[in-house]
Amino acid sequence: MAMNLGSGNSDEPEVMMDINTTPLIDVMLVLIIMLIITIPAQLHSVNLDMPVVSSTPPKTDPVVVKIDIEADATLRWNGQILADRQALETKLAEAAALQPQPELHIRSHAKAKYETTAAVLAGAQRAGLSKLGIVGTERFAN
Repeated sequence: MAMNLGSGNSDEPEVMMDINTTPLIDVMLVLIIMLIITIPAQLHSVNLDMPVVSSTPPKTDPVVVKIDIEADATLRWNGQILADRQALETKLAEAAALQPQPELHIRSHAKAKYETTAAVLAGAQRAGLSKLGIVGTERFAN
């Protein structure tokens, strides 16, 4: 690096005071190319263990228990009116003891209180039933 101290003679060209960056840029480009070459290839895939499709159909149709909740909090078990919540708890315990467990299809009337529906769901959970379904919700879409 050099600099002009002002010798008084203005016929001489000015001395350049900037650093020559061309070699630095060349070195940086070589380093970038080496970095790109050494990065491992990225695979955009996720390994999943997919279930194996069996060609045999299910041996038996699932047992379906329909629980209807009326507007006045009356409970029906497959169309039969249950006397009280204790009768519901007894039926749920009997259903939980069956192997395989039956599917519960719960249908609630539009005017039924949420408290009654929540009590049925909580009773099914306490009994250990895991196959629950709330059916007839298409009525509440609008």
